[in-house]
Amino acid sequence: MTLQDAPLDPGALPGVKPPRTWKFWGTSLWGLFAFAALFLGQVTVVLYLIVIKDAPFDLALLTRTLSSGTAIALSVIMGLPAVCAALWLATRLARIPFADYLALRGTGWKNYALGALGLILLVGLWELISRATGRDSTPGFMLEVLKSARADGALWLLVIAFCVAAPLTEEFFVRGFLYRGWSESFLRPWGAIVLSSLVWTAMHLQYDWFFFCEIFTIGLLLGWLRYRFHSTWLTVFLHGLNNLAATVQTLWLAMHS
Repeated sequence: MTLQDAPLDPGALPGVKPPRTWKFWGTSLWGLFAFAALFLGQVTVVLYLIVIKDAPFDLALLTRTLSSGTAIALSVIMGLPAVCAALWLATRLARIPFADYLALRGTGWKNYALGALGLILLVGLWELISRATGRDSTPGFMLEVLKSARADGALWLLVIAFCVAAPLTEEFFVRGFLYRGWSESFLRPWGAIVLSSLVWTAMHLQYDWFFFCEIFTIGLLLGWLRYRFHSTWLTVFLHGLNNLAATVQTLWLAMHS
């Protein structure tokens, strides 16, 4: 356990339970609970959009709704309060303030600059690999979603979802909560970095194996930065920066295709 991530000391008061960090199994179970809350929040949005269409429910209606840029944007945004509520409950029962447990603290501007430089170099390397192997540098899924959102007039909503809501949700969950508990278990920090990166990669099932590999390496970088600088806000910023760059690149391709 690092000094920066240590639980607050409530004092040696008789009958007062001390704060604690959920270890491996506690973190894993609460993580499943938070993921279920995320899924429920997103499904609620989809069901709402289906209901307001006032049309007979069938597979075609479900498929159109799930592929809609508006539906995807709203479901991503709705996932944020759902995950925050689940994590708040977990940290409340651990008797540690939400922000302290998830390391929601800032860091020096040099660390933001260092993280941004590392991210640019890593993403640039994957771009070179993509071009060398003749692959598209942008996932087809993102291209279709952006086209759909633009057609719906909801492009601005999708940008908020991808560049603000998604980074907050995923970083609070992965580098904030999962890393904190797993790093203080038998996994130690390096095991927690690897496992949390695998979980984060698995949350992006819409991509193929190539982008899985890229996402995993970005996860390793963000995990190391979380470990090195003890700041989840740093990883939120870098995650948002990465998503913004990917969105701009995909939008440019959509406008010229």
